[in-house]
Amino acid sequence: MSTAAALAVKSVLNESRQIERAAMLIQMGARMQVLESETTLSYERLIRLYKEIAGKSPSKGQLPFSTDWFLTWQENIHSSLFLNIHEYLSKGASLDSVELLTRAYRLYAEQVEAAGIDALLSFTRAWRLVKFVEASMLGTTACTQCGGRFVTEPYENARHYTCGLCNPPARAGKSKSAGALMLH
Repeated sequence: MSTAAALAVKSVLNESRQIERAAMLIQMGARMQVLESETTLSYERLIRLYKEIAGKSPSKGQLPFSTDWFLTWQENIHSSLFLNIHEYLSKGASLDSVELLTRAYRLYAEQVEAAGIDALLSFTRAWRLVKFVEASMLGTTACTQCGGRFVTEPYENARHYTCGLCNPPARAGKSKSAGALMLH
């Protein structure tokens, strides 16, 4: 086989893998910005694939670029659960970043479903959380009371940090909506 033929085979195989990866990400709810970042497929190809798999056009608009969402009470608990799963898997398995993200997100979704709680963290937000941590815009800090690791700003004073489960805000856990965290 000639070198050109070998390259053609490799590129077809690579494109097939990229389509498979994009399809998996779409099924998990990834937005277009995630697909563009995590695959080498063209924007037009991703749009066509998204429409074929999701049966609709992708959501318009930019992704939220604020760390604040991850620091509010319930969202912080969900984000912390996901990030702890992500960090645990990253230490125990040699996976590429997308495989690691998808496995961690599936485990997060299984845990909240088993607890009878609505998943507040979308796949795209989970991806954004990992990017914020990689950029040192967010990190984790151990709670001084329970020892759990929670998503915090990087300059959080670890000596005095108490998580939202050990010291919830006054109105936390009072929601009557189904699937919300309830404090007893």
